[in-house]
Amino acid sequence: MTQRRHEIDALAAGLMVLFCAIWGLNQVSTKVANAGISPIFQAGLRSLGACALLWAWSSWRGVKLFDRDGSFWPGLLAGFLFALEFAIIFVALNHTTASRAVVFLYCAPFVVAIGTHWLVPAERLGLGQIAGMILAFGGIVVAFSEGFTGATGKTLLGDAMMLAGGAIWGATTVVVRVGLSGISANKVLFYQLAVSAVSLIALSLALGEPGLTHPTALVWGAFVWQVVIVAFGTYLGWFWLIAHYPAAKLSAFSFLAPLFGLIFGAVLLGEHVSPLLIVAMALVAFGIWLVSRRSGEAAAALGAEESAAAADPRLREG
Repeated sequence: MTQRRHEIDALAAGLMVLFCAIWGLNQVSTKVANAGISPIFQAGLRSLGACALLWAWSSWRGVKLFDRDGSFWPGLLAGFLFALEFAIIFVALNHTTASRAVVFLYCAPFVVAIGTHWLVPAERLGLGQIAGMILAFGGIVVAFSEGFTGATGKTLLGDAMMLAGGAIWGATTVVVRVGLSGISANKVLFYQLAVSAVSLIALSLALGEPGLTHPTALVWGAFVWQVVIVAFGTYLGWFWLIAHYPAAKLSAFSFLAPLFGLIFGAVLLGEHVSPLLIVAMALVAFGIWLVSRRSGEAAAALGAEESAAAADPRLREG
């Protein structure tokens, strides 16, 4: 039986920092790939490629993806939410600025914290950890504050859509934690990649996106990075972490991703970075430290969840 850990250890923290750095770099690779592949079509094609890799990897490891285990409906829901999130975000970026978009998108960890608070007693956050979430979010606001001005009606519509996208991102994590906790990380990811590949490619065709426009070697290189490293490698690792560690505490680390994106954007694309980035990184780091501390409520609920888990002998593969 899978042993769940109720605190973030060095392995989980190290993997999350690595994943967030890769996700931050992915913002750069997405911009590069956008120059030759339409955005929504690119997202669908990325899911399709990663889905094929995941199927091959799971077959080699002997992890079953098509056995009947009662996960179909929650898996379908998770996949639909995953696709809807990307569709909303891509459309929203046509209405609002990237700086504003990031701030609203990162409501996701709060949705995870609220969802797991009510549905997973052992993962409830204490007051100090909630304060840490707010501090980390404050760091994001500080980092992107220069672009957070001049709202218009169109901008506010984009902001609302990004807020919805962030909420859906958080809801997807909660569905995975609660509804898919008894299956392998491979199958969790397979649901999301398969459903999003079909949905996003269909949406791209419906919207009349041109698809492949100027697929240079650099564009293909950026796209392959997204397929192999991001959508296959880090997403599989992320779902493995959710299966073993508290989802709300893991989600707090995601505040690092946009900061890494700013850094990589400055280094690789020559984009402007405000000196406030140092303040933002300090706030995010301190907030994550607070969230990662042991919660008294979680410790009290630990025995109850372990007793419930003992009644479920299902093994997790992968």
